[in-house]
Amino acid sequence: MNVLFTCNSLLKGNGVRSAVLSLKSRLVDEGLDVRILACENEYSNDVQPDFPLKHFVFPFFEQIIHANGFRYAKIDKSVIRKAVAWADVIHVMEGFPLEAAVVRIADDLGKPCVGTYHTFSENITSNIGLAEGGVINRLINIWWKTSVYNHCKSVQCPTKTVKDYLTRHGYSSRLEVISNGVDLSGYPLSDLQAGKKPYRIITIGRLSNEKSHQTLIDAIRHSRHAAEIELYIAGKGPKAKKIRKAARKLFEDGIVKSDPVFGFYDSEQLKTLLKDSYLYVHCAKVEVEGLSCLESIRQGVVPVIADAPLSATGQFALDDRSLFHVSDSAELAEKIDWWIEHPDERNRMSGLYSESAKLFDIRESTKKIIRMYEEALSDEAT
Repeated sequence: MNVLFTCNSLLKGNGVRSAVLSLKSRLVDEGLDVRILACENEYSNDVQPDFPLKHFVFPFFEQIIHANGFRYAKIDKSVIRKAVAWADVIHVMEGFPLEAAVVRIADDLGKPCVGTYHTFSENITSNIGLAEGGVINRLINIWWKTSVYNHCKSVQCPTKTVKDYLTRHGYSSRLEVISNGVDLSGYPLSDLQAGKKPYRIITIGRLSNEKSHQTLIDAIRHSRHAAEIELYIAGKGPKAKKIRKAARKLFEDGIVKSDPVFGFYDSEQLKTLLKDSYLYVHCAKVEVEGLSCLESIRQGVVPVIADAPLSATGQFALDDRSLFHVSDSAELAEKIDWWIEHPDERNRMSGLYSESAKLFDIRESTKKIIRMYEEALSDEAT
């Protein structure tokens, strides 16, 4: 089976890139031929698409788009037609104009499309200061729905939260809850001993508005154990300078004893960091799934997760001790302090959290995706 992935950008730091490359590798292992249609990567030594498109410079917003690890691709119908003609199934990863052009050409050529819903409209609007812009979010959803996703036979919803959201917005394609999944092989459990200090707290994610890093920084300021906390913030993004400044002030004010550590890490480096982490904190207001949290849980790092209407990550919490009301830094501080003051319970829950990740086995997700392709081909043939 020939599968064409369509996305705008393959830049590092882009969550869609990670999902695309991970899924491609797994599908190739299953014997499928997978190729990518996307904007050519500006870094020549990095991964490049099989069907490259030129970069479209987005008026006014290009700087913030690039800071988020993204590029828009120019629509070139000749390249798109060549890519679609090669494929048996087209898998669109976004709802932007490129994907709209792809599904129209696929329809002309009689090729079935499936989609994955990787991003809420609020992920986009929050980055330009319009997170509360209900009208704008509705308009974006109408565009995504009518121009792209309703032209797909099926749409992968990484979580039930996403499926419920799409149902509320009137998406008419077959909606299938399929996690992006976690690799269960080769992950060492956190081997922290009870009471080991300092207590490393790590958060992983793009440094942007909707990830709400300030909530964690404020929580540490409230914590009774702040002087015993070692803060790691992994990621990059448009708010890096502001978040660094706020986190460093914890050190300058004597709240924490060591300067917070910032970095952008590859998967192996993250595994090493997680192995010695006491808690993983996830403050995002908007999140389709939260794979960084799932990866952390797989290694036995106990999470504390924001409970928010548009964040699906709370599904990974095993009880209320790992949840706090979104943006409530005082409650987050209390949850952090509770886990620090109960190290034996933290270590017991470490194993339970690692076991819980088995519900999101990446091998099962791959089987379900392949089945989605087969159903799309069957639908097209009837």
